[in-house]
Amino acid sequence: MSTAVVPARTGQVLADLLPASRVRDAALVLGGAALTGLAAQIAVPVPGSPVPVTGQTFAALLVGTALGAGRGFLSLALYALAGVAGVPWFADGGSGAGLPSFGYVLGLVLAATVVGALARRGADRSVWRTAGTMVLGEAVVYALGVPYLALATGMSASAAIAAGLTPFLVGDALKAALAMGLLPTAWKFVDKR
Repeated sequence: MSTAVVPARTGQVLADLLPASRVRDAALVLGGAALTGLAAQIAVPVPGSPVPVTGQTFAALLVGTALGAGRGFLSLALYALAGVAGVPWFADGGSGAGLPSFGYVLGLVLAATVVGALARRGADRSVWRTAGTMVLGEAVVYALGVPYLALATGMSASAAIAAGLTPFLVGDALKAALAMGLLPTAWKFVDKR
């Protein structure tokens, strides 16, 4: 895979390639929230942690990257607000702001915004730039999720890191690798059309 940024499409995200309309934007925002909610149901318990391994981080980072900062933020904000309102689409069918893992949901909102802004600058066009973008997005999720986990459960900082960060690093590396293949490949496909 090439690591060159495609200059002809700089300033665009994948969603911008669809015909522009408010209906398109609303559908993309709703679809991104639904995708994240569905991906959150892929949940594997982690022994010793109240936070499972899920697909929601991967989905949220893809949503942010594909939709851009604005639509990515709206999509993940809708996901978060609907979950707080009672839609059972957080990990394991959970809902509400009282879950120990809710800080990760807040981190997803911010991370989708950050990776969406970077994608608009071409950060999803090459393997290595996509890797950096995904790692940064995951770091944002942890920067909010781990402290919230500590506060919600009364864990010490080191215990929250051990329960809410360390067990997830290998899976996050795999998610980043998958994104490294998907996003640049999507741009190559688009540029061949």
